[in-house]
Amino acid sequence: MRESPHDHQTYQQPQLHQLPPTPPSSSLLVYLCRLTLWLRLSLKTPCSLRSCRDLNSRTRALSVRDDEEGHLICRSGDVLQERYEIVSTLGEGTFGRVMQCIDHRRGGAHVALKIIKNVEKYKEAARLEINVLEKINEKDADNNLCVQMYDWFDYHGHMCISFELLALSTFDFLKENNYLPYSIGQVRHMAYQLCLSVKFLHDNKLTHTDLKPENILFVNSDFTMSFNVEKKREERTVKSTAVRVVDFGSATFDHEHHSTIVSTRHYRAPEVILELGWSHPCDVWSIGCILFEYYLGFTLFQTHDNREHLAMMERILGPVPSRMIRKTRKQKYFYRGRLDWDESSSAGKYVRENCKPLRRYLLSEAEEHHQLFDLIESMLEYEPSKRLVLADSLKHPFFENVGVDEATGSKNWEGNRDISR
Repeated sequence: MRESPHDHQTYQQPQLHQLPPTPPSSSLLVYLCRLTLWLRLSLKTPCSLRSCRDLNSRTRALSVRDDEEGHLICRSGDVLQERYEIVSTLGEGTFGRVMQCIDHRRGGAHVALKIIKNVEKYKEAARLEINVLEKINEKDADNNLCVQMYDWFDYHGHMCISFELLALSTFDFLKENNYLPYSIGQVRHMAYQLCLSVKFLHDNKLTHTDLKPENILFVNSDFTMSFNVEKKREERTVKSTAVRVVDFGSATFDHEHHSTIVSTRHYRAPEVILELGWSHPCDVWSIGCILFEYYLGFTLFQTHDNREHLAMMERILGPVPSRMIRKTRKQKYFYRGRLDWDESSSAGKYVRENCKPLRRYLLSEAEEHHQLFDLIESMLEYEPSKRLVLADSLKHPFFENVGVDEATGSKNWEGNRDISR
């Protein structure tokens, strides 16, 4: 049943029609007809979610419907759990939808409500995400670099999670700004927060596994506007680069089963592609790809094919180490210890024209730009064991002038509180 925010002011207890007594078996057909009439009359009676509570579960279920894909059908003004009043849709994904809601138990505060599809694999991922977020909240009440979970519940088969309401993702802001890159100072501040946040996860035996610009959200994406005379267009500059890491649906504790393939394609580490096993370093690789994208406005590895992805890596970073080639089960990508790749093919031409050695992407010869690329190179080391760890990344010269303030989190983030138990 649906409810508007004004229903409580005029609401009166509905008078439900009395259910007829169960008849002898000889009158079963008559009884079924009466029961059908009773249900029809009862359902026509206006009622709020509060009164629906008193109906039996079968009658209540009739008021909750899913579409063909398993999304909960809901609209602005609907109220869930006598608490969350839907305002608008913030986004949609394969998992479900995220709605902006008024939380009437938090003083009318606006929150983001993630409503998972009524599909078992997405529900299971939501349960895992809830487990991770509960443990983060439990062990670090001052956490302000990972998104804050407020509440969760099961709504007729839809796992629902309420979060603090954040703003645009760093990807969406980039997209709406015609893919204008962030400034070097903005990249520095976002990078520092990202390293600090993910270091906290790693310290607590957790790998995010799906870091990408879409999963890093601005706390506030308000911006100033200026006109670029040369390009003849309006350009936005975000006022605050305070960010939060979101989406822990694929996060994995060290002791848990590790899926063979993780991460969104463009941010996927070589050890994942080669099925050599993965751990915390795969997050570091993703961060390296993200920082490049912030700096230049486009994706470093724009591909959807494993072999082509490896060819791009070799074009940008040099040859895949022979040890990794010998160890991988994916020998089909190699021939005589080298990547099996035809540079004269159309795909070979595409890689050659769209990829170049990493340092050739520098936009300036200024020291801070070289420091950023030194950091990215350390994060894009092929061998996971040689890849930069995030504790060391925070000491990198690129971050020399970054202080820990209200936007980046308190210093207790640097502690090692185990949330995996």
